[in-house]
Amino acid sequence: MAGHSKFKNIMHRKGAQDAKRAKKFTKLIREITTAARLGQPDPEFNPRLRAAIITARAENLPKDRIDNAIKKGSSSQDGDNFEEITYECYAFGGAALIIDCLTDNRNRTASDVKSIINKAGATVAEPGSVMFMFDRVGYVLYKNDLNPDKMFELAVEAGAEECDSDENTHEIYSSVDGLNAVRDALEKEIGPANESKLSWKAKNIVEISDKETAEKLLRLIDLLEDNDDVQQVSGNFEISEEVYKQLNS
Repeated sequence: MAGHSKFKNIMHRKGAQDAKRAKKFTKLIREITTAARLGQPDPEFNPRLRAAIITARAENLPKDRIDNAIKKGSSSQDGDNFEEITYECYAFGGAALIIDCLTDNRNRTASDVKSIINKAGATVAEPGSVMFMFDRVGYVLYKNDLNPDKMFELAVEAGAEECDSDENTHEIYSSVDGLNAVRDALEKEIGPANESKLSWKAKNIVEISDKETAEKLLRLIDLLEDNDDVQQVSGNFEISEEVYKQLNS
């Protein structure tokens, strides 16, 4: 089992400190609307929509806003049609990023994302030149005080391929096709997850061992995630224990 990423732990804390609630809600609503538009409006028959609703509820998105987003997505009337676009980036210290977006204006998003990357001093990568470093996976997140060994046991029984635990955070990985079954099995045992989605998992991890590089990486990710069209940013790096302590001192 791969160790839990210090980078993710830092980002969880930064998110708790710096989160902009309105932006978060906008992204959640956009995902719900898109999921409803692409499939059925009933989450029981639309796995992507169900996953989006689970995440929205965990983030305390009001029920009426969830319902309105589903109605908007399933409406036959013209409305916002969001397109999924993925960008790739060579960042700093050998790190690479995948940036998943949902946008109603491809040109605007391309301009914004590329501008953020270039101004930060990183490089926009050609399609496919970074993606091969990652696997497409199912991802389920729990934040609770369950014993890591117990969570690992439950994840394996549910059909997961990997379970990483750190403090009160448990990250469970599955195959793409197995995500819904794993999530549903865990929900029966320990309740709804904090997050459930398709994501990217790095095949190999690059260790960042100096503070300046770590700060540049985290700053770039902050800027990308602050963009309304960016749904998630995935990286292939881990910040060393020493630098991790410096960043949190």
